[in-house]
Amino acid sequence: MIAGVSSSELLELAVLLLGTGAAAGFLAGIFGIGGGAILVPVLYECFRIAGVPLDARMPLCVGTSLAIIIPTSIRSWRAHQARGSVDLDILKRWAIPVLVGVIAGSVIARYAPERLFKFVFVAVAWSAAARLLFGREDWRLGKDFPTGFFMRVYGTIIGLLSTLMGIGGGLFANLVMTLYGRPIHQAIGTSAGLAVLISIPGALGYIYAGWPAAARFPEVAALQLPFALGYISLIGAILVMPTSLLVAPLGVKVAHLLSKRQLEVAFGLYLVTVSMRFVISLTTGY
Repeated sequence: MIAGVSSSELLELAVLLLGTGAAAGFLAGIFGIGGGAILVPVLYECFRIAGVPLDARMPLCVGTSLAIIIPTSIRSWRAHQARGSVDLDILKRWAIPVLVGVIAGSVIARYAPERLFKFVFVAVAWSAAARLLFGREDWRLGKDFPTGFFMRVYGTIIGLLSTLMGIGGGLFANLVMTLYGRPIHQAIGTSAGLAVLISIPGALGYIYAGWPAAARFPEVAALQLPFALGYISLIGAILVMPTSLLVAPLGVKVAHLLSKRQLEVAFGLYLVTVSMRFVISLTTGY
C-alpha cells in the first residue's frame, strides 16, 4: 500500500485513472492530441492525493503522460491513416527536427523547476485556444508550408514544447497546419502521426530526466510511487493504457462526423478548461 493513502483512496485513484484513460483515448481520436492534454491535469491530482512532493509532481505527470500516449497515438494514427487524413510528407520533413526538440526538452526536464512545466502548458494551451475560438479563415501564415530552415524550426519547437507539456504535439501541429491552410481533419490526422514520433523518445527522455529524482525525493521512490521508472509512473501507465486504447477509434469516428468549426470550438473550449488547473496552482501553490 502507498504510505499515507487508505484502501478506499487507492480504489478511487484506480477508478479515476481508468476513466482518465477512456477520456484520453477518446480525445486522442477526436483531436489527434495523444490524450496528453487531459492526462497531465488529471494525473496531477492523482499524484497530489498520493502525496508526491510538489517539486517532482509535474515532471512525473508529464513523463507518465508521454509513456501512456505511445499506444494510444499509434492506434489513433493508424485509424486516421486508414481514412486518408495523414500527410506523410510533413511527417517525414519534421521527423529529425522533432527528435532534436524532444532531446532538448528531455535535458531541460532534468534540471528545470516544476513551475516551468506549468507555464509552458498554460501559455501554449491558451495560445492555441485563442486561434481556434477567435481565428478567422483569412488568418494565414502563408499559402503553403515553408521549405528548408523554417520548416525545421517548426519541427524542433513542436518537439521541444510537446516534451515539456507531456503531449503528442497535436496542439502545435494543428495550429501550424491550419494557419497554412490545411484542412482541420488533415491536421488532426497528421498530428496523430506526430504523436508517435514524440511520445516514444519523449518517454525515454523522462526516464533519463527523472533518474536523479530517487536521490532527491526518496519518499517518491520508496513510499508514494513504487514501480516508478525515472519520471514515469508504471502504475499510472498500466491503469490508463487499456481503456485509452479501446476508446481511441471511437474518437476518430466522431471527429469525421463533426464539421470544421465544431471541432475548432470544442477543442478551444477544452484547452481553456483543462489549463485552468495549472493557473490555480501557479497563483496559489496548491
